[in-house]
Parts: sequence; structure tokens; C-alpha cells
Amino acid sequence: MILDKFKLDGKVAIVTGASTGLGQGMSLAFAEAGADIVGVDYVEMPETQEKIEAMGRKFLGIKANLMSVEPIQGIIDSAVEKFGKVDILVNNAGIIRREDAINFTEKDWDDVMNINVKTVFFFSQAAAKQYIKQGTGGKIINIASMLSFQGGIRVPSYTASKSGVMGITRAMANEWAKHNININAIAPGYMATNNTAPLRADQDRSAAILERIPAGRWGLPEDLMGPAVFLASPASDYVNGYIVAVDGGWLAR
Repeated sequence: MILDKFKLDGKVAIVTGASTGLGQGMSLAFAEAGADIVGVDYVEMPETQEKIEAMGRKFLGIKANLMSVEPIQGIIDSAVEKFGKVDILVNNAGIIRREDAINFTEKDWDDVMNINVKTVFFFSQAAAKQYIKQGTGGKIINIASMLSFQGGIRVPSYTASKSGVMGITRAMANEWAKHNININAIAPGYMATNNTAPLRADQDRSAAILERIPAGRWGLPEDLMGPAVFLASPASDYVNGYIVAVDGGWLAR
């Protein structure tokens, strides 16, 4: 049955930024498909844990600040100690800073680049080393953006970081495919998350965005569930180095 290819029974997924929004939604999707979850965030994740355990799946919450690469190996080690292996990594954690490019500060540049692209690369590297050690292969899903394709306004470091995510996703796929490791990215469109709260609160800006989206609405965490499960599952074993836009048709305009 083709639907069996989408099952994640017995898999272990690490999801960063798992407390709310897209990260929580993808964690719940993986759990519903059969995986146990290692959730990582800079805050506690009681709601995510409760929902996953209500499905009969196991959850390990790890509180960590991913502005630095220092916690990464410890997270991998904790996941392996708890579950014996890792099969899936989702690099979802990220931040955004908004300011005119002419006034943008070095700190706002460095903070965004550190978590959005540096941590993504080194977390992927650590996961790949674990997959190779296990001899099992594995899946890595990075979270890109519409600004992997476009320039944006007042978000220079975010645009640079998400363009970088697209590039390193392709570069890692080229090198690690021989180890049966698939690295792809999801580029969400304009989603109703904490990052877009200022945009949604600005009536004129929100209206302009919605007018451009053929689907006529902001995206929801639920909209990423299917693509995430696909990229984490055996159904996508021959998909590698690709960026899947989940944008309501934004890029088609």
C-alpha cells in the first residue's frame, strides 16, 4: 500500500522550535504518523508534550538556546540515550529582526545569521554524523522561506539567512546522498505565526499580502503537516536537495 510509505512507525524525530506554531504542528504530524519526538526550544513545551503523549507517543523535551552551536551535540546524545537512535531532524528554530537596511545593526545581523543558518548547518552536520554512525541513513528538513527566493523589505539578515538555508540544503544533499541521507527544505509562505504577528497587526500590510496570495488566506501550521511527513518518510527517498514551497500560490504570482 502506498500509504504505508508515509508511516513513521518506530522513527525518532528531533524538532527545534517545537513549543508553538510550525514546529509544534510538525511535531504533532510526526507523532500522528508514528514517530517519537525530541522537542527543542528555549522555553518549556508542556502543550506540545501533552498533545504528543495523548497520541500514545513518547516525548523528550530539551530546553536549549540555539543562538549558539554549543548545545547541539548534547541534544543528539540525549536523544540517542533516550531512544537509541535518531532518524529525522527538523531545523525549524529561527528568529527575525526588522529594521531599514540603512540602519541595521551588526548585532541584529549576527543574531539572525547565527540561529537561522549557522546552527542549521552544524545541527545538520551532527545529525548526519549520527546517521552515518548508525548506518541507517536519515532525513533532514530545513525551514526556508519565501525570502529564500525574494529580497523582502526591512529584513536583510533574515533574507540572507534564508537564502543561505536554500544553498546549504543543496550543498549538503550533494555530499551526503551517498550515505542515504535526504536533506530538503520547506519554504512556508506567509504563515500565522509569532514571526508574522507584526505584519498581521498592520491592516494595510496584511491586506496587501493577502491580495497577492491566490489562496486568499494566511497559512496555518496544519498546512505544513503533510509536506513535513512526506519529506520525513520513505515516500520521499528519491527527493533530495529540493525546496518545497508551501505558500498558497505566492510564488506563482
